[in-house]
Amino acid sequence: MKYNLSCLKAVNTPVTMRAIRICLLVTFLSGMLVNANAQTLDTSKLLVPIVKDSTNTYLTLKQCIDYAMEHQPGLNRALINVDIAKTTNAINLSGWLPQINANGNLNHYIQQNNNTSSVVSDGSTTGSSTSTSHSSAVNTFVPQLSVSQAIFSPSLLYASKSAPLYVKQAQQVTDSAKIFLVSSVSKSFYNVLLTLEQINVLKEDTARLGRNVRDTYHQYVGGIVDETDYEEATITLNNSAAQLKQANENIIPQYAVLKQLMGYPPEKQFNVNFDTLQMMQDIHMDTTQQLQYEKRIEFQQLNTQKDLQNQLVKYYRASFLPTLSAFYNYNLDFQNNKLSDLFNTSYPSQLIGLSVSVPIFTGFYRVNNLKKARLQEKLLDWNAVDLRSQINVEYTSALANYKSNLYNLQLLQKNVALAKRVYFVVTLQYKQGIVAYLNVITAESNLISSEISYLNALFTVLSNKIDLEKAMGNITY
Repeated sequence: MKYNLSCLKAVNTPVTMRAIRICLLVTFLSGMLVNANAQTLDTSKLLVPIVKDSTNTYLTLKQCIDYAMEHQPGLNRALINVDIAKTTNAINLSGWLPQINANGNLNHYIQQNNNTSSVVSDGSTTGSSTSTSHSSAVNTFVPQLSVSQAIFSPSLLYASKSAPLYVKQAQQVTDSAKIFLVSSVSKSFYNVLLTLEQINVLKEDTARLGRNVRDTYHQYVGGIVDETDYEEATITLNNSAAQLKQANENIIPQYAVLKQLMGYPPEKQFNVNFDTLQMMQDIHMDTTQQLQYEKRIEFQQLNTQKDLQNQLVKYYRASFLPTLSAFYNYNLDFQNNKLSDLFNTSYPSQLIGLSVSVPIFTGFYRVNNLKKARLQEKLLDWNAVDLRSQINVEYTSALANYKSNLYNLQLLQKNVALAKRVYFVVTLQYKQGIVAYLNVITAESNLISSEISYLNALFTVLSNKIDLEKAMGNITY
C-alpha cells in the first residue's frame, strides 16, 4: 500500500488531527464493544446455555427442585438416617424374641470327692444345680441348649414405645431437609434469573449508548455540539460495558451455587428455562391467612422430642419394677474314666423355670435419672415457648417484607414506563438542539436505574414469597 505524503501534510491541522484521533477512538471502542457482545450470553428468552453443551438440557424451577430431591447429598443422607432409625429399632426390639444359646464344658478332674453322686451344674440363669445318680468319672462333657423368653422388661418396654417416635423423628429431619432444599434452590434459581435479566438490560443499554456515541461524534464533527458531549457519552458507554462484564462474570459462580444445591455434577451443564408470564402470576399470595404454629416442621420436631422425653420418664419409673423371663435348659452329661469312651454313655436332663430380677438398691441411680428426665421435660416446655416467639417474629418479618416489596414493585414498574418515555423525549430534544447532552445522560441513568431496580424488586418479592411460605409452613415438596 502506498501513501501520498502531500495529502498527509495537507490534513495535518490541529482540528483535522483531533477528528482523526476521535475517529480512531470510536473505531477502537466499537471493536471492544463487538468483542464484548460476542462473549455475552444470549439471554433474550431466558433460555440461557451457561456453558455450551451438546445435550441441550433445559430445566425449569420445578425440574431443578425435582432433580435436587433425588440427587442432593444432604437429603439422601437424611433418607438413609430414616433406614438407620428403623434398623436401630429392630436391634433394640430383638430382646422380645426368644434367645437361644448352646454351650458346653469339657472337664478332666484331677481330684474328686468320695460321694457316689456327682453334682452337675444345670447352666440355668438362676445358678441352681442338680444331682445325678450315676457314678462320677474323671472325664466329663456337658453340652447344654438354653432358651429364654422375656416376659416383662422396662428397657424392652421403652424400646417398644419409643421405636415409632424415633422413625418419626428421622422422617421429620428429612422433611426439614426437603423444605430447606425447596427454599434454597428456588432462591438460587431466582438469583440466576435476576442476573440474566440484568444482563439483558445492560446489553440493551450498551447498544443504545453505542449509538449515542456515534451520533454525538457526528454532531461534534458537524459543529453542532461541544467535544465534551462526545466525551461524556464515551464515559457512560464505558461504565455500562464494565457493568455488563461484571454481570457476565457473576453468573458463573451463581450457576455453580445452583448446581451445588441441586447435587448436579459440576462437570455437566444445563440451561435454565422460565416462563415470565407464569412468574408474574405466581408472585401473589393470600396474606390474610392466619399463622398456624403446628404446620411448622420445627414445631412438629419439638413435639416429637417431648413425646420421646415423656417415654423416657415412664421408663425410669418402670425401672423400679422387676424383670421377668422364662427359661428352658436341656443338658447332656457325658462321663467316663476313659477319654476314648467318653461319648458312649450320656445322662440327659431338662428343666424349665421363671427368672425374676428385683432391683433393690442401685445407689439412687434410678431416682436421679428420673429427676433428670423430668427436668429435661421442663426444658422442652420452655423451648416450645421460645420457638413460638421465633416463628412469630419470622412470620411477621416475612409478611412485612413481602407486602412492602410488592408495593415497591408496582411503583417501580410505573417508573420504568415513565423513564422510557422521558428518555425518548429528551433524546429527540437533544437531537434538535433544545437541551444539553447532560439531560440525556440524566435520562439514561434514570432509565437504567429504574430497570435494574424493577428487576431487583421483582426477584426480591419472589424470594420474600418463599420466606413467607416457609414461615407459615406452606412449602410443599
